[in-house]
Amino acid sequence: MSSNSREAILTAAKRTAQAHGYGGINFRELADEVGIKAASIYHYFPSKADLAAAVAKRYWQDSAAALEKLLMVSPDPLSCLRQYPNIFRKALENDNRMCLCSFMAAEYDDLPDAVRTEVQAFADVNVAWLSKVLSAAGVTDASESEQRARAIFAAIAGAQLIARSRSDVFLYDGLIESYRSAGLLPA
Repeated sequence: MSSNSREAILTAAKRTAQAHGYGGINFRELADEVGIKAASIYHYFPSKADLAAAVAKRYWQDSAAALEKLLMVSPDPLSCLRQYPNIFRKALENDNRMCLCSFMAAEYDDLPDAVRTEVQAFADVNVAWLSKVLSAAGVTDASESEQRARAIFAAIAGAQLIARSRSDVFLYDGLIESYRSAGLLPA
């Protein structure tokens, strides 16, 4: 077993979770997709909960890195806020997938504690980043930025859910534009 196998398992599990959530993760199916025996997955991930927690953790860490990269590439905070919805749009463009942590959040009652923790970390990372950038852009003052950030995060996750239910990325675009028109997102 190599680190390549571990990465392949994580990648396959991410795709599965984005399409079917935590409930859709199945070791036998993942093993078939990766081309290994199901028992081999247990070498890296002793349980479904361990695998899902690792996938969700990697997901929020990658998201945090992408958000920080966005700030480095485009140091204008207003521009970053305008680009933020594109991160969620990319999942829809990828075979009508959803944000992995948004999907798993909908399964909250059925998630093991370790997975819940990582799913919550994704929301926390996004809200913290949005709050920081909203303040830096002068859109809100520091006392209002976290509440506004939560509203933006919830609205974008909701737009993604609605667009996925219709398999229509352009519906997502329309909802994002309506958020801009209403003033929730900067125009």
